[in-house]
Amino acid sequence: MAKKGKQYLAALEKVDAEKLYSVEEAVALVQETSFAKFDETVEVAYRLGVDPKKADQQIRGAVVLPNGTGKTQKVLVFAKGEKAKEAEAAGADYVGEAELVQKINGGWFDFDVVVATPDMMAEVGRLGRVLGPKGLMPNPKTGTVTMDVTKAINEIKAGKVTYRVDKAGNVHAPIGKVSFDATKLIENFNTINDTMLKVKPSTAKGQYIKNVSITSTFGPGIKVDVNTFA
Repeated sequence: MAKKGKQYLAALEKVDAEKLYSVEEAVALVQETSFAKFDETVEVAYRLGVDPKKADQQIRGAVVLPNGTGKTQKVLVFAKGEKAKEAEAAGADYVGEAELVQKINGGWFDFDVVVATPDMMAEVGRLGRVLGPKGLMPNPKTGTVTMDVTKAINEIKAGKVTYRVDKAGNVHAPIGKVSFDATKLIENFNTINDTMLKVKPSTAKGQYIKNVSITSTFGPGIKVDVNTFA
């Protein structure tokens, strides 16, 4: 643990805590301050001027990153009949009905995203208490409750990420890996940022984007200049 502490402190010395960096500078610093022996995930964190207690300010959705996340997502699809065949053909890792419900209730979670057709939600609803806390419950707002299972699977495999504001008004989302070319991380960041601006609630008062930071899995947070955003 002491070795890790020294590495973090060394990385922290390269970051000016008082400075607001441009996106390009922040991405470069994230890559420079990464010290883990594995390919760290790069994440963006927003603090928004919204009140999540109000229904119309509960920001939630999904967006497909142009350069993916650097991780291959395992997709589980609840579907039956022709839709089950369609899901299998589209490349779903697991497809099923009641047998998968039973398996998940037994503690199996070897998947990253769950998709369900609307007619399966009564069955899937039984998993609310186990999937909900893990953020895996299918939801129409994120495009994971749909009859177009092919589109859903293709988008997830291509790099679709979900976002959801927490109780404190924060939103976190991955934008790639440290090993990515900087231009790809910047493109992914801009896609997330454009989405955050578009989903601004009309009822939100005051400054909407209060601060933004970019960080790697173990690296220090690097503040991005929010004044460059509309």
